[in-house]
Amino acid sequence: MATLKNIRTRKKSVQSTKKITAAMKLIAAAKLRKAQEHALASRPYAELIAHMLDNLLQSQLTFDHVLPLMTGNGKAQRHLFVILTSDRGLCGGFNGAVIHRLHAELKGLDKQNKSYEFLCIGRKGSELLTANRFKTNIIDTLNSPDHARFIQAKRLATRLEEMFNQDQFDICSLVYTQFISAIHQKVVVRQLVPFERQEAEGPTQKLLQGFYEYEPNERQVLEGLLVKNLTVQIYRALLENTASENAARMTAMDAATRNASDMIKALDLQYNRTRQALVTRELIEIISGAEAL
Repeated sequence: MATLKNIRTRKKSVQSTKKITAAMKLIAAAKLRKAQEHALASRPYAELIAHMLDNLLQSQLTFDHVLPLMTGNGKAQRHLFVILTSDRGLCGGFNGAVIHRLHAELKGLDKQNKSYEFLCIGRKGSELLTANRFKTNIIDTLNSPDHARFIQAKRLATRLEEMFNQDQFDICSLVYTQFISAIHQKVVVRQLVPFERQEAEGPTQKLLQGFYEYEPNERQVLEGLLVKNLTVQIYRALLENTASENAARMTAMDAATRNASDMIKALDLQYNRTRQALVTRELIEIISGAEAL
C-alpha cells in the first residue's frame, strides 16, 4: 500500500503537469485563431489559380518548353513526397496520421516496383520515417515554420522546379494535414508535378464560372503561373498544416488537462482511504493494548 507521503508527492506532480498542459492548451488556442484565419483565406486564391492553369491546359495551344512541368515528363517511376509534419510533439496523433497515410501510398508504389524519396518539412516526420527504416529515402529535412511565410514556400517551389529540371523525380506530391475544424483534421495527398486539378469547394465554386481572356497571350500567362502555382499550393499546405497542428495540440492538451483532473480526484480518494485505514489500525492497536492490560 502506498504511503501518505508518496500519494502527496504524486498528487503534487500531477498538479504541476496539469498547470503545464492547461497553459499549453491556451497557447495553442491563441495560435490556432490566427492560423485558422490565414488557412481559410488562402483557399480561394489557391483554387482559382489552379483552375486558371486547368483552363490553359485544356486549350488547343501547344507550349513545348513549359508543358513538362504541367503534364510531366512522360514517366512515372520516381516519386518525391514533400511531407509536412511538426518539429515538436505533444499534439496527439497529428504526426502519426501523416506517416500512416504516407504508408498507404507507398504500398501501392511498392506493388508497382516504383522508387520514392522524401523531403521532410518538420523533424517529427523525419524521425518517424527513420524509425520505420526509411532513412535512406530521406533526401533532406527542413524545420517546420511556426508562422508560414510566402518566401519560404517560394524557395521550396524553386528547389522543386530545379530538381524536376535536373530529372531527379517524375512525380511530386504534397502530404499534409488539411484543417477542417478545431476537432477534425484530414491528411491529404496533393499532386504538384505534373499539375493535377483539385475541385473547388464552397464559395470559390461560384467564382470559377465564367470565360477567361488572357493578356497578352496564353503562353506568357502560363509561364508566369506555373511556378507561382507551385508556390501558392505549397504556401497553402504550410498554412493548413500549421492550423491543424495547433488544433491537434489544443485538443491533446485539453484531454491531458482533463485526465490530470481525474487523476487528482482519484489520488484524493486514495489518500483519504489510506489515512482512514491508518487511523482505524491505530485505534485497533490501542484497543487491543488496553484489553491486554
